[in-house]
Amino acid sequence: MTAPLGRVRGLLALAAIYLMVGHVLPHPAEIDAQNWRTMAIFASVIAGMILQPLPSAALVLLGLIAMVTNGTPMREALGGYAEPSVWLVIVAMLIARSLLDSGLARRIALLFTRAVGKSSLGVSYALLMSDVVLASGVPSVTARSAGMLLPIARSIAELFGSTPGTTAGRLGTVLVVSLYQGSTVACAMFFTGQASNVLGAKLAAKLVDVEVTWTSWLVAAIVPGMISCALVPWLVHRLIPPDVKHTPEALSFASQELVKMGPVSRNEWFTLGVFLGVGMLWMTSAWHPLDVTYVALLGLAVLLVTGTMSWDVVTAERSAWEVFVWYGGLLRMSEMLNATGITKVFAQSVGAYFAGIHPLLVLVLILLVYFYVHYFFASITAHVLALFPPFVVLLTGIGVPPQLAVYSLLCLANLPAGLTHYGTTTGPILFGAGFVSLREWWRVGLIVSWANLAVWLIVGFAWWKVLHFW
Repeated sequence: MTAPLGRVRGLLALAAIYLMVGHVLPHPAEIDAQNWRTMAIFASVIAGMILQPLPSAALVLLGLIAMVTNGTPMREALGGYAEPSVWLVIVAMLIARSLLDSGLARRIALLFTRAVGKSSLGVSYALLMSDVVLASGVPSVTARSAGMLLPIARSIAELFGSTPGTTAGRLGTVLVVSLYQGSTVACAMFFTGQASNVLGAKLAAKLVDVEVTWTSWLVAAIVPGMISCALVPWLVHRLIPPDVKHTPEALSFASQELVKMGPVSRNEWFTLGVFLGVGMLWMTSAWHPLDVTYVALLGLAVLLVTGTMSWDVVTAERSAWEVFVWYGGLLRMSEMLNATGITKVFAQSVGAYFAGIHPLLVLVLILLVYFYVHYFFASITAHVLALFPPFVVLLTGIGVPPQLAVYSLLCLANLPAGLTHYGTTTGPILFGAGFVSLREWWRVGLIVSWANLAVWLIVGFAWWKVLHFW
């Protein structure tokens, strides 16, 4: 199938979904025809993010045009681009660019490798610890894992003659799989671990009046997250034992690379200062009046004023501006969908089937469905937008404590990305490196998912009990 033909077929499929939902399927009596068409447009955009006939940003723009055609005022349709959370994501991604360009992200990863990289398992932990540190302020798993850490993992693998193909199993396979599986845990641990986390937090505030902040997310996720961090690399090494287990050369490699980098540069110092300063202000947001987006903007301003980052770099950061377009549009579309009352009607109708069942049992069953349905998603964001609003309203409606429902759904939206090689944007890049077979990737992803679920549903629930979430 040629690319243009595939695009046409994909767009025709989305049009068919809209026509079927918006004009063929009967709508509930509580929902008028215009609001039902709003839901059909939203459903088509989410389906488009799965089928990908066009980039996500282009699909969202088409969705906004359809919303205006359906009667939404233009100012209201574009209102998502004025949301502070949208600017928080793009500014954090720009700060991440400074981490990469200055060399600070590479230095952090090399320091961890030099500290604990004398074994293949130690190298895996070094990569994961680097990812976790960066996730505290970099809301792009692709930038962290694919842009910052994959090159280091490949370089270490190649030190031992492990390249894609017959020698991949020496070391490269286990490092790439550990990096990917660990990245999903890093995403789950921080408000800024993944762009959709900020989106989910915004939805939680509007749907069930639960305020999720950088600090509250960290407190909620720190205990199960650290246990998953300790467990996942060890489990991956048990499932894919590498031929090379002792890697003293990795320490030498890290030391040599750090020598080549020389002393910490001026740009690294400024970037480190901004990274730590922004992080500390986010962490202490309950103790001062500064908005988290304002703090991020201040950090970007420091980088620009000091010349650490140029305006040309800001305007050229394509991935950040693309996220801005689709994130702002999707946020507004999800708000408009919520305003139609469809989510509430869904929750009431489905909730009737769970009458008489203990709410916590229903929560666990819903979380299992919510987790494994990700086999049908190629985006954590699409997963959150499609399922978080109806599920969180449903669960709170049947008596699940709001904080428990919100944090369990938001954290567990990230972990299922490890199931497949397309579960999030990083997957195709790491899988495309050629170190891991499809069968091995899916097998390990499934087994690691059992381990993560055990941690978050047992330890996580116990920790959330301590925090009085339930």
